[in-house]
Amino acid sequence: MTCPCGLGESLETCCGPYLKHQKKAPTAEALMRARYTAYATGDVEFIVESHDPDRRGEVDRKNTEAWSKQSEWLGLEITSTEKGQPEDDTGIVEFIARYKVKATKIEHRERALFRKTEDRWFFVDGLEIKGPPVKRTEPRVGRNDPCPCGSGKKYKKCHGVAA
Repeated sequence: MTCPCGLGESLETCCGPYLKHQKKAPTAEALMRARYTAYATGDVEFIVESHDPDRRGEVDRKNTEAWSKQSEWLGLEITSTEKGQPEDDTGIVEFIARYKVKATKIEHRERALFRKTEDRWFFVDGLEIKGPPVKRTEPRVGRNDPCPCGSGKKYKKCHGVAA
């Protein structure tokens, strides 16, 4: 199985050793990728354990598990990193996590803070980032134009009726 984190390696050689506690994530980005993989594989225990010990009580285990298991995880994109290297004590990873709930595709954008304590990285907190504005690709339908639904009525008398 290819690792859900998107590096193209197998799960066993990529994030698997972190999830199984065989290795510690060397960077904040590596932990971010492992946490995404944990969500994608339903490993809620890793998600909780990799949360900052001082804030671990804030994790809603039941909702985290439901979100993890009810979503179809589509991919992770790391958009930027600040510090978070093996020699650092803090790091920031900005990312886009793509997933689908039922038929709705979602892009979760976040700027996540990580801290290293006793040679181990932990997720501290994240700030959700708004995505780019949605741009209309089709021209607007005028009130007197035919309704795009194909009814043959004018838009104002069909789907353009004031709500």
